[in-house]
Amino acid sequence: MREAQLLDIAAEQIARAGYAGLSIGTVASQAGVSKPLVYAYFQTKDGLYIACVERAASILGEAIAAGAVGDGLQRAKETLRCLFTALEPRPIDWNVLFDRSHPAEGPAADAARNARRRIAEQTREGVAAAFAGNPVADDPIQLAAMADIWMGAVSALVNRWLRHPELDAELMVERSLALMDNLVRAAAGQHRS
Repeated sequence: MREAQLLDIAAEQIARAGYAGLSIGTVASQAGVSKPLVYAYFQTKDGLYIACVERAASILGEAIAAGAVGDGLQRAKETLRCLFTALEPRPIDWNVLFDRSHPAEGPAADAARNARRRIAEQTREGVAAAFAGNPVADDPIQLAAMADIWMGAVSALVNRWLRHPELDAELMVERSLALMDNLVRAAAGQHRS
């Protein structure tokens, strides 16, 4: 229980100020514990950062896997539903995973890159499945671009959610799906007014 509380506090710091803003002293103070206790759990600042990144990656990876059902647009919609539901307790986990302020080399950088790589691979697989039978799925360059677009769209939606914490996961799913439907219609020249 104490470890989860420490991770929650650290994740808030990372989401707000990145790796550079993560302070073991502040985590300890906010948790009402001593710095040596935080060090006992995580050994170093890097250890604390890595634990936050790995927890976020595990939650998001499981959500993406759970959404990998159906075909085409239905799969994309189900993935969004699973992601927002998984993020509801801590939407900041998305930004923890995609924080780029960590050092360029070392254990924190390696952990963050590996976690993002796993999510990116799941995204590429999902986009390939969603576009099965479409020339996009057969062109590695277009497929990679579509995966980047998907990740960018999800990042934008999560960041909007963070700016509007009064919205719950289900409302974010509904709004995201409506946006997706309108984008697909617009791309097909069938946009409704």
